[in-house]
Amino acid sequence: MLTVFGSTALDTIRTPNRILKNVLGGAATFAAISASNFVKTGLIAVVGTDFPKEHQKILSKHLDLTGFTIKEGKTFRYDGKFDDTLSTRETLKTELNVLEGFKPIVPEEYKKSQFIYLANNDPDQNTDLLKEFDKVKFSMCDTIDFWISTKRESVIKMIKAVDAVVINDEEAKLLTKEFNLIKCAKKMMGWGAKYVIIKKGEHGSLMFFDDVIFPSAGFSLEDVVDPTGAGDSFAGAMIGYLSSKRSTNLSEIKKAVVYGNVLGSFAVEKFGLDGILYLKKSDILKRVNLYEKMVRF
Repeated sequence: MLTVFGSTALDTIRTPNRILKNVLGGAATFAAISASNFVKTGLIAVVGTDFPKEHQKILSKHLDLTGFTIKEGKTFRYDGKFDDTLSTRETLKTELNVLEGFKPIVPEEYKKSQFIYLANNDPDQNTDLLKEFDKVKFSMCDTIDFWISTKRESVIKMIKAVDAVVINDEEAKLLTKEFNLIKCAKKMMGWGAKYVIIKKGEHGSLMFFDDVIFPSAGFSLEDVVDPTGAGDSFAGAMIGYLSSKRSTNLSEIKKAVVYGNVLGSFAVEKFGLDGILYLKKSDILKRVNLYEKMVRF
């Protein structure tokens, strides 16, 4: 079983064509739903008493919610606006609400999880939570500008504690204070991460390990409607795939990155979680095969 920890949120998404209010979102939600396409996934998250019942129903259909907490107060809320090209997002508001100071409890049956994903969430909470597991085979984290700006030292400490870090290119530069992505990756590996995966949006990703650099193209799409959660879907698919294979050898990690790109491509084709909620195994395999044809020469 895979355990995912992080935020479940009520999102307001503003794109040039549509504004969605209070939709089910959050980094851990996207990552866990994406991972659930490969492996049984448990979600550790907290929401407030304002969290809609229908959202909880969606989660319980796909995920194990033994570690899901409903706490008196308001759910974490995020409000972001995309520009006309859908390539730049401006954060208008981040309200931590019940997430602030949350002390997560790891259910007994989760403690044996060998694969752990810490979604972009308070780095101190993430680092503390990791210590609760018995024998972690592979752990991975993500982070965003909000935590880099407010808790940089804690983010570095978290990177020291995990095996792999997934981060987008702008945030990698912001965190490491470097401008070249190879230098960014080397710095993070110097802090202790064995693997660094830098996401480059529609341009795919770069995976670094020792002196290996594995570039992978983004899956080419004509219609992108909402990039929200694409990076989280990428990371969730990656660790979900590895967890299903129970392997962390380099060739499986490369395959996991490809699955990440593919699930990220499904995520951006519809609004909110709709792109990844109703996928069949055959949909995923079909796109992986197309992807292989695309990059083979």
